[in-house]
Amino acid sequence: MTEDDVEKSTEYDVVVIGAGPVGENVADRTRAAGLSTAVIEAELIGGECSYWACMPSKALLRPIVARADARRVPGLSAAVQGPLDADAVLAHRDETAAHWKDDGQLAWLESVGADVYRGTGRLTGTRQVSVTAPDGSVRHLTARHAVAVCTGSRAVVPDLPGVEDVRPWTSREATSAKEVPGRLVVVGGGVVGVEMATVWQGLGAQVTMLIRGERLLPKMEPFAGELVAASLAEAGVRIMTGVSATEVRRAGHDGPVTVALDSGESLETDEILFATGRAPRTDDLGTGSVGIEPGSWLTVDDSCRVRGSDWLYAVGDVNHRALLTHQGKYQARIAGAAIAARAQETPLLETDRWGAHAATADHSAVPQVVFTDPEAASVGLTLAEAEAAGHRVRAVDYDLASVAGSGLYAAGYTGRARMVVDLDRGILLGTTFVGPGIGELLHSATVAVAGEVPIERLWHAVPAYPTISEIWLRLLETFRG
Repeated sequence: MTEDDVEKSTEYDVVVIGAGPVGENVADRTRAAGLSTAVIEAELIGGECSYWACMPSKALLRPIVARADARRVPGLSAAVQGPLDADAVLAHRDETAAHWKDDGQLAWLESVGADVYRGTGRLTGTRQVSVTAPDGSVRHLTARHAVAVCTGSRAVVPDLPGVEDVRPWTSREATSAKEVPGRLVVVGGGVVGVEMATVWQGLGAQVTMLIRGERLLPKMEPFAGELVAASLAEAGVRIMTGVSATEVRRAGHDGPVTVALDSGESLETDEILFATGRAPRTDDLGTGSVGIEPGSWLTVDDSCRVRGSDWLYAVGDVNHRALLTHQGKYQARIAGAAIAARAQETPLLETDRWGAHAATADHSAVPQVVFTDPEAASVGLTLAEAEAAGHRVRAVDYDLASVAGSGLYAAGYTGRARMVVDLDRGILLGTTFVGPGIGELLHSATVAVAGEVPIERLWHAVPAYPTISEIWLRLLETFRG
């Protein structure tokens, strides 16, 4: 270390690498506990969710879903048959993403008393972090108590011939594109794939989906993917299952893309989106300096502390427990509380009345909403997962169209609900809803699953009539027979 480097060394109680929602929440909790905290960010403060994922994607989806809902309401449907104003939708998306400027997020982070460093953070040893600023200067930070890695994940693009020259879309390009492509091929049938197919078809693109497996949303109950696929197909999306892209080529700089398939067919498109998974942002993190393989997911305990370490934490996507913003923020609250307790030498077990230091929801009560038309929402285990885990279970299904509230919500309502009951313990292990407007139902299911509420007590949680939430009564009646 040079004399100049020594002058640029600074000590904090906690150093947070990554200023997305997860890093912001860790910093908020550690500052609230009185710990000095530095936060390092190489891109925009607010992270993936604010600028390229949750917020812009939902801003794009909302007009498509609202129009679909309105078209199912008698007396209103005739007024909403025309196309959406794509320019207005994209402009609203830009506003939601703060035009990709982070002034507001920076002001909030500074308001909690955290010091913000712009640049790339890297581990350089035990409790040691370097920050390389955009101008190339380097500052060295020391953490007295903890370093929290909150660097998230990145989209994975398969290594296909021609892929670099094609300049494919990932989730980032799909949520920030400035105009509607004439044709779009979406590779992948998970959450990003189905949501972006919904968006761009709804805004006027001709969309084709390439699915390696046989169904959409493979991590949810089978009927979720089936109902979403039927709706997408009805809207005009072409869904090809059991196929994979083998090669991609773009004609010229901005010409069409030719996609070769393993079936021997080929497709021509204007843009291609790869929604084929995520990888941790740990390639350039310096993990090798602390004995961890670069590019790997970081394995943690329930307090989000990296296994084998007493100072390194990994929070959010980077630990691969649940790649969802709300779960990452939940983990951040846990990790921040655990860091503070350990810094103050407070035994965690004696201060853990509220479960403040253990991310138990990551194991059994992870909620997720897919904002397609229809929406798909789930929490806990699917039937297949519960059976594979050795539970003695029963799945209870009910047609959401048979609930009085759904008929009032929309004419021709189509949907389905399932709860997975642990027969030995008399509690819910998982719940799935698919249908228009069911995203707001999910928290009631999350409370039931996370709280392990006995089925016999749920019977006394009376749903209001006539709402879609009356599905709870119908599921319980079906279970009791």
